Amino acid sequence: MFYGWWDWRFLGLLFASSTVDFTVGYLLNRSENHRFRKGVFISSLIFNLGILCFFKYFNFFVDSMNDFLTVFSLKVNITTLKIVLPVGISFYTFQSLSYTIDVYKRKIEPTLDYFSFYAYVSFFPQLVAGPIERPAHFLKQFQVKKVFSYGNSVEGLRLVLWGFFKKIVIADNFGVLADAVFESKTSIPGISVIAGTTFFALQ
Repeated sequence: MFYGWWDWRFLGLLFASSTVDFTVGYLLNRSENHRFRKGVFISSLIFNLGILCFFKYFNFFVDSMNDFLTVFSLKVNITTLKIVLPVGISFYTFQSLSYTIDVYKRKIEPTLDYFSFYAYVSFFPQLVAGPIERPAHFLKQFQVKKVFSYGNSVEGLRLVLWGFFKKIVIADNFGVLADAVFESKTSIPGISVIAGTTFFALQ
């Protein structure tokens, strides 16, 4: 829901990456043929890294190629594309691949629950900032029977409210002070630079 709120069109990429690696994990576990398993594994790498490289590096390589050809006086202008980089694509790509790699190396058994796997790949708190979570640690949490705990609920709410306080009251206010220093277009004294650096760290 949160990811689709940013741009629903990129949900297709997230869904495709999850579906491919879920299927690959199933196929890897079903076969003992080394060549088949290796081929399926490489297919997953090509699919996932191909999408990642296209969105992150296509225009970079096009610009580099244009500059390279200019050195030889070749007037070939390869057009770049107006590509919007999907939020968190690096994290969910490598998170999904980490599952495929672990299944390929037989470190874990593949999950047969697609919704659990999709939740693992698209877990929002780490989707946009990481870190990449190992499937052996994350997926097994879906298999544990959930029992409501009043104490855990209160502790969770406390952490959420404390996080809001640190972000809204502390970080946002120190951010304003840090921006005032770093965005200054005039010469500023050293003490202001130190203060700005401190505010940035606290932010």
